[in-house]
Amino acid sequence: MTIFARLLSRLIARHPARRLALASGLAAFAAALDLNVSGPFSGEGDAAHADYLAWTEQPTEQPGSVNLGAVMVWLRENLPVDAILCNGAGNYAAWIHRFFRFRRFAQHIAPTSGSMGYGVPAAVAMKRFFPERPVVCIAGDGDFLMNGQEFATAVQYKLPFIVVIADNHVYGTIRMHQEREYPGRIIATDLRNPDFAAYARAFGGFGVSVERTEDFPAAFKAAQASGLPAIIRLAIDPEAITPVTTLSKIRAKSLADRGG
Repeated sequence: MTIFARLLSRLIARHPARRLALASGLAAFAAALDLNVSGPFSGEGDAAHADYLAWTEQPTEQPGSVNLGAVMVWLRENLPVDAILCNGAGNYAAWIHRFFRFRRFAQHIAPTSGSMGYGVPAAVAMKRFFPERPVVCIAGDGDFLMNGQEFATAVQYKLPFIVVIADNHVYGTIRMHQEREYPGRIIATDLRNPDFAAYARAFGGFGVSVERTEDFPAAFKAAQASGLPAIIRLAIDPEAITPVTTLSKIRAKSLADRGG
C-alpha cells in the first residue's frame, strides 16, 4: 500500500461521517490508491467485454430481403474512424446501438429524449462544422418525414452527407407498443411514403433504392462518388421490429399472456 493510500485510510477511519475534499487528477488519484483488484471478480471485465463483442459481431436473422443489422456491420467495417453518425428516434436505432462500434468521443450525434426528426438537421450541422469528415444519417421513414425537408438545406449549401432510410411503412416503435399492450388493435401507425430516392433527386441530390442486403455496398459507394447530398432507401420488412423479434411474435406473446 502506498503512503497516500495509508494516509487516506487513516483519515477515513478517524472521520467516517465526514466528506474529504482532495485536489487531484483522476489518473493520479487512482494510481495512488494502489487498489488490489484480485479476488472473486478478477478478470470478469475482460469476459464481459468479450461477450459484448461477440453480441455485436454478426447480424441476427431478419425477415425480408434487407437486413439492417448487416447494413450496420458493413458501415462499421467500411467507414473511417472519424465518421460521424446521426440519427433521430425509432426502433431502427436498436441496430445502430448493437452493431456499430463508436471509436471516438462525440462520434454519435443523437437525441437522449427520443426526439423524432433529429437526424437530418443534425447531419446538416455536422457536415457544416466538419466538412472533411464523412457524415451518415440513419433514419426511419416516419422519423425522416418529421424534418426531411432539411435535405434541401444540404443541397443548397453543398453538404454531401448520406441519409440511410429504413423504410418499413410504419411508425415502428408505436406499432410495437400497440401489439404488446393491445394486440391486433392497430391505429394510426401505417405510413403512405413517397419514393425516397426520387425525393432526393427532386431536390438536386443523389437517390437510390436498395431492395436486397447485398446491393447496399454498391449503393453506398455510388452515393459517395456522386459528391452530392444523398438518400439511400432500404426496403425493410415491417415484421423486422427489433434485432431479436418480430411484430407477429410480440402479438402472439401478448395474446398468449392474456389467454387469447
